[in-house]
Amino acid sequence: MTTVVDQTEGIARLASMMATAERILVFTGAGISTASGIPDYRGPEGVWNTRRPVFYDQFMTEHDARVEYWRQKAEDHEAFGSASPNTAHRSIAELQRAGRIELVVTQNVDGLHRVAGTASGLLVEIHGTNALIECQSCGARSDPGEHFSSFKETGEPPVCECGGYLKPATISFGQQLRAVDLARAFDAARRADVVIALGSTLSVTPAADIPLEAARHGASYAIVNRGTTEHDRSPFVSLRIDGDVGTIFPAAVAGALER
Repeated sequence: MTTVVDQTEGIARLASMMATAERILVFTGAGISTASGIPDYRGPEGVWNTRRPVFYDQFMTEHDARVEYWRQKAEDHEAFGSASPNTAHRSIAELQRAGRIELVVTQNVDGLHRVAGTASGLLVEIHGTNALIECQSCGARSDPGEHFSSFKETGEPPVCECGGYLKPATISFGQQLRAVDLARAFDAARRADVVIALGSTLSVTPAADIPLEAARHGASYAIVNRGTTEHDRSPFVSLRIDGDVGTIFPAAVAGALER
């Protein structure tokens, strides 16, 4: 079982790990965005526990399921549409500017890494993004605003000009991840010399296999999360810090870039 170190020691060790790294893979989960006002998914008050999920096959076959899906997404759009990146997102962008980032892989759909400055070429949003609406038939993408306005006015899920169903460009429960995104993430994992998981319970696969792939190929593996993760017992974990990502990670980045 991985030993959890105290925060002072953990920050120092994580800073040292990043200071000597040339190819850092950062893997982020919901815990990195809670300080921005975005709720987590797997915690006690997380969306998974407080909201009935709409699975992709239901969305594609049941009108009532599409209505419920759009109701939930409209609720989130109104509540979190003005969320801003926090210090953890900005610290990742600092590492990018320093030339240390191999890839950022996020499970989050909030788009805050992009807003913070992470370049699209160095970012994989493995579960998609709420920043675009996508047709499930022709693949056309468009701005969310008009579609949420239409749903608010009519209560009917919007449809594409081609007749296909529209939904935010996220990966819904039961929907397959995009093969190209998985390939980019796993390829980067094999090149990384350090992998850092931030704010994830690491319980959702295959996404959670990405940092383990890096560790299996020789990368040092650090986890920063408040509460337990599925990788805490893994022999591949080099460093485990329990606590607030927004406090620990920026301090470690600052220490790494000062060296």
